[in-house]
Amino acid sequence: MMDSSKYKIGYYNPPVEPGHIYRWPQKDHIEKAPRWCSVDLRDGNQALIIPMSLEEKLEFFQLLVDIGFKEIEVGFPAASDTEFEFVRTLIEKNMIPDDVTIQVLTQCRDHIIRKTFDAIKGAPSAIVHFYNSTSVAQREQVFKKSKEEIKQIAIDGAKLVKQLSEEYEGNFFFEYSPESFSGTEPEYAVEVCNAVIEIIDPTPERPIILNLPDTVQMSMPHIYANQIEWCSDNFIRRDSVIVSTHPHNDRGTGVATAELAVLAGADRVECCLFGNGERTGNVDSITLAMNMYMHGVNPGLDFSNMPKICEVYERCTRMQVPERSPYSGSLVFAAFSGSHQDAIAKGMTHYRTSGQHEWNCPYIPVDPTDVGRTYDADVIRINSQSGKGGISFLLEQNYGYSLPAKMREALGYTVKGVSDRLHKELSVSEVFDVFSETYLNRTLPLNVKEVHFAQKDGIETTVTIEDEKGTRVVTGKGTGRLDAVANAIRPELGDAFKLFHYSEHSLSEGTTSSACSYIGLQWNDGTVTWGAGTDNDIINAGIKALVSAINNK
Repeated sequence: MMDSSKYKIGYYNPPVEPGHIYRWPQKDHIEKAPRWCSVDLRDGNQALIIPMSLEEKLEFFQLLVDIGFKEIEVGFPAASDTEFEFVRTLIEKNMIPDDVTIQVLTQCRDHIIRKTFDAIKGAPSAIVHFYNSTSVAQREQVFKKSKEEIKQIAIDGAKLVKQLSEEYEGNFFFEYSPESFSGTEPEYAVEVCNAVIEIIDPTPERPIILNLPDTVQMSMPHIYANQIEWCSDNFIRRDSVIVSTHPHNDRGTGVATAELAVLAGADRVECCLFGNGERTGNVDSITLAMNMYMHGVNPGLDFSNMPKICEVYERCTRMQVPERSPYSGSLVFAAFSGSHQDAIAKGMTHYRTSGQHEWNCPYIPVDPTDVGRTYDADVIRINSQSGKGGISFLLEQNYGYSLPAKMREALGYTVKGVSDRLHKELSVSEVFDVFSETYLNRTLPLNVKEVHFAQKDGIETTVTIEDEKGTRVVTGKGTGRLDAVANAIRPELGDAFKLFHYSEHSLSEGTTSSACSYIGLQWNDGTVTWGAGTDNDIINAGIKALVSAINNK
C-alpha cells in the first residue's frame, strides 16, 4: 500500500498583503511569444545515456538555428573536453550567425567560471549563465550553509563573472539562476537576485537575465505563476531585468507551468525540443510554441518541417519521439475511428470548398500541412475500426474517385473486413487495391466484348457477351444507351435485377480526361451490388460499371 502521509504540499507561497489579487489570472491568452532559449545542447544533452559527439552537436546546433532560436545554450564548457571543444569550434570557425547568441552554464565556483571564460573567449555574443542552489533542502542538506552564506556564493560569482568579462575578449551578457527556485522562499530568492543585480549593474540596453527555474516541480502551475509575478514585481531595476523561466516536468505540467509563467510576467522561456532533459525532462518547446500558434500567435519558431526535426533529433540523441507527442508524434493527427474520419473528411471538404482562411476542422486543432504532415499519410488511417467517410475521402483525395453514399458504405465494410482479416492497418494504395479489385472494371464471370447502337424508336443495341456459357450476341432496346445494354443483358440473367443508381464524374481535367461511372443494382432477392467503370468514353465507362455490378452478385 502506498503511504501518502510521508509527503506534504511542497511549495512556498509568496508573501502578499491580505486581499492581494494577482493580475495574471485575469488574462485568458498569451498575446505575444516570449524570448526563446534552447537548452537542448546542455540540459538536454546531459540527460542522454550517450551524450552527443562534436559532430552531432554541430548538426543539432544548425537545426536549432534553422528552427529560429536566437539564444542557444551550447553547453557546460568546464564539464568535459567535448563540451569545451564544441564551444571553441563554434567561435573559431565562425559558425554562430550574427543574430544568434550562444549561452554557457557555470556554477558559482572560481575555477569553473575561469574555465568557462577560456571557452568563450572571442565570442561575438555570449550569455554567461551562472548559478547556485538556494532551496531550503539544498541549503540544509547539501551545503549546510545559512542564507547569508548561500547569498554570498551568488555575490562572489557575480563579481567574478563581471571582472572576467572585462578581462577577456568578447561580447558578454549575464544570466543568474537561483537554482532550485521552486523550493526556495520567494522573498529569499528576490533578496539573492537583487544582490546580484547590484553587482552586475545592468541597464535597459544591456539587461541581466534572471532565470527562475522550476528545477523540480513542487506545486500546481498556478502557484508557480504566483511566484513569478510576485518576484517580477519585487526585483529592483525591473526595466533592466529579463525574467526567464526554466520549467521541468516532474508533475507532468511543464507546458502549463510555462504558459502561466508567461501570463504572470516571464519574458523568456528556456526549453528543449520534445521536452528532453533530466528526469522527466524540460518544457517541450514544440508543444509550447505550437500552442501559441494554434491561438493565432506567431511563436517566432518554425516547425513547418516536423518530419526532418524528428529525424535529426532521434538520430543525434538516440531518443524516440512518442507517437502521441503533441504536434510532432506520428499518430497525433491520425484518425482510425469511423465517426472521427467522417467528421474530419467533411471538415476538410468544407475548408477546401468554402474558401475560408481560418482553420476550424473537427478533431484536428491545426492544419497538418503546417508542420509538414500530409492528409493521406498522417490524418485518415485505415484499419478495422475505420468508416466509410475516411475511406472514401482517401480515394477522392488521392485518386479522384467520388463514390455515391451507399457505395461508400459497401466499400467501407469491404475494406474493414480486409483489415480485420489481415490484422493490420491498410495503406492508401492498399485501400485503392481493395476498391479496384472489388468494384472497378470487373470482367469475370461476365464480360462485354463488343457493343453497337442504332437509333430506332429509342436506342437499339447489339451486345457481344462472354461468360462460362461461351460467347454470344444479345440485343435490347432502351431510352438511352446504358438502359439498352442493361435490357439486352437482363434476360440472360433471368430478369433478376433492376438499375436503381447511376452517377458519373470526370477523373481528370481536359479533353482527354477519363470518365468514371457508378452503378447500383437491386436484385430480386433483395441483394444490392455496386460497380464502377472508367474509360475515356463516358458510355463505355457506364457499361463497365454495369458489368462490374453484375459480377459482384
